[in-house]
Amino acid sequence: MAPISIQTVLISESVDPRCKAILEENGIRVTEKPNMKRDELMAEIKDYDGLVVRSATKVSADVINAADNLKIIGRAGTGVDNVDVDAATMKGVIVMNTPSGNTISAAELTCALLMSLSRNVPQAAMSMKQGNWDRKKFMGAELYGKVLGILGLGRIGKEVSSRMQSFGMRTIGYDPITPVEVSAGWGVEQMSLEQLWPQCDYITVHTPLMPSTVGLLGDETFAKCKKGVKVVNCARGGIVDEAALLRALESGQCGGAGLDVFVEEPPKNRALVDHPNVISCPHLGASTKEAQARCGEDIALQIVDMVKGTKLVGAVNAPVLASTFSQDSHQLIKLGEAIGAVLQSCTTSQKPFKQVRITTRGDCMKSSTAYMTSSVLVGLLSRDSGCCPNLINVLSQAKESGIEVNQSHCASDGAASGVCTVEVEATGCRSKASGAVQGGVPVLLQLSDSVFRQPVSLAGNLLFFKASPSPQLLSSVAGLLATEGVEIESFSAPADRSGDLWYCVGVSSLPRDLSALKPLVKEAAQITI
Repeated sequence: MAPISIQTVLISESVDPRCKAILEENGIRVTEKPNMKRDELMAEIKDYDGLVVRSATKVSADVINAADNLKIIGRAGTGVDNVDVDAATMKGVIVMNTPSGNTISAAELTCALLMSLSRNVPQAAMSMKQGNWDRKKFMGAELYGKVLGILGLGRIGKEVSSRMQSFGMRTIGYDPITPVEVSAGWGVEQMSLEQLWPQCDYITVHTPLMPSTVGLLGDETFAKCKKGVKVVNCARGGIVDEAALLRALESGQCGGAGLDVFVEEPPKNRALVDHPNVISCPHLGASTKEAQARCGEDIALQIVDMVKGTKLVGAVNAPVLASTFSQDSHQLIKLGEAIGAVLQSCTTSQKPFKQVRITTRGDCMKSSTAYMTSSVLVGLLSRDSGCCPNLINVLSQAKESGIEVNQSHCASDGAASGVCTVEVEATGCRSKASGAVQGGVPVLLQLSDSVFRQPVSLAGNLLFFKASPSPQLLSSVAGLLATEGVEIESFSAPADRSGDLWYCVGVSSLPRDLSALKPLVKEAAQITI
């Protein structure tokens, strides 16, 4: 992917000073304006290419749509709950977080809450401050030999497991993504949730908040747990059903809870906060000097790496971009966009598109199918009215337009190695184009039934026309173009010599009026690449 130009960044919250310093050291102008209200942010953001936030700034669809130049939203932290990711994606704005910045801090707080639950430390401390000496009231339990269930075995889950194993805990877990053999290397035995619930003395959650994890611990799951199980949530409010947790605490099914996050923050309903068996914190998971410094520095470095075209880390809505930071990928993206643009220009009578199929062939394209698909769609949709596609939003735009997109990869078959073939269907008609990168240059090999004898270099001004073969065809076309002051610079003819076929000429400039070609050709299209 070509480097993205970021010249100005707005920081709307208090972040570590290193964030601003790193950005400015790399030629990016930075403005810090914390504590803005929504309307103030909407008025301010229109002048910036980038926005850096923590968790307090609500980057809603209204804010995103008010930002004419915005290319990136950087969240100095892990979650992006405060950013409307769908709205950003539709506008082609990258949403980036710092996936590892607060890992250690969140893991340490989790461990602190687990230990506090086992020994009633906060309650005992408060009792002492009230002048009491209640040794029997705060009888605890050892962590040694107990079973800790870890839901979510990413960075934080891994760090929690290693620390709690030091206390002699047996760690088991569940994660639909992390391979069983990987977590086994950390000493975590993976199993299904149905197997996990009845074994746990303690449960800690470290998953993102998504439809599949909302209410992950609820009435039904608490009923499957050991009586007196203790629960910690330092991830996101809503993963533990708060009403169900309160019922489990009241019945004794849950013996205690450590909560750093809530559905509503700060919580207006104080039932859980005030419960004697609940230890609560005001969302302190990332509230350490080290985590804030790390997150601020990380988001700045990630933005700089993206701007320089070095790499892309933490892009939550544009995973396809991560593999586009190489010279080879730049050429393949240009190829995809050019093939899409050619089909868009040569199928004007067949729109709207209903189906697009992209097939890549050859080992050199094995890892490029995803971004080739997006780049082809960018070329196909770029000239549609009101459509501003890029690699970030084009799949969403295609879906919204009702286009069915299919992609596949085939192994190398000799002559067809390193080829991208695109087939489009619209109003019962099908069109096809194939291309490749030859000598570092994107070229067109085939357009519909026309296989070009000399590949078409996909650069500059190109005129495509469909006609029956004739010895006078080229000279006649050249004569008409000359009357408009247009010179032919290259010519590509189909290998076949029968029927109506596509030809391509490279020209010094695009003719003003294609209708002048009507006496000579069946169809004509032109494009500048």
